[in-house]
Amino acid sequence: MILDRLAREVEALIFASEKPLSIQQLCECTGSGEDSIHQALDRLNKAFLDQQHALTIIDVAGGFRIATDSEFGGVVSQLFEGRKPGKLSRAALETMAVVAYSQPCTRMAIESIRGVNCDSAIRTLLERNMIRISGRMETPGRPLLYSTTQAFLEYFGLSNLDHLPRFDEVGELLGMSSSEMEERDLFGSDKE
Repeated sequence: MILDRLAREVEALIFASEKPLSIQQLCECTGSGEDSIHQALDRLNKAFLDQQHALTIIDVAGGFRIATDSEFGGVVSQLFEGRKPGKLSRAALETMAVVAYSQPCTRMAIESIRGVNCDSAIRTLLERNMIRISGRMETPGRPLLYSTTQAFLEYFGLSNLDHLPRFDEVGELLGMSSSEMEERDLFGSDKE
């Protein structure tokens, strides 16, 4: 399959970008409309597949990026042995989950769900740009509200928050029934 100029421009832009590029960014750079960009992305992925390339274009964090086909994850991971990406601690992961499912939420809401102080985990997540301060609650003391960021979506390979596992799926993953989850008040049943 021979790719047209637009598909090749889109490929070059996505390849050269350090971050996922949105449809709007691709439209601005190429001077094309959204439908044309979507069709070009489809042609690129079809060409990668037809020509048996080890690459694919994925939708992540509200944009598109070139990635290796998951079939080759094992061999590619050998290239990065000894160079582990910065892993999040269990406390940071738990805090991140609470923020992701309850956002925007306050530090007190996170602590009431986790049952422990979360200052260190919040600081770590803010430093790594996984969460951001998204405002203040309109209550006495005006506590800070925390929400997830694009970096969160990229880290977990999500195109948007709708791709988070549903509450019942989380229970299945943890081997807990809905009533057990409610009893433990995982992710909080109501927002502050």
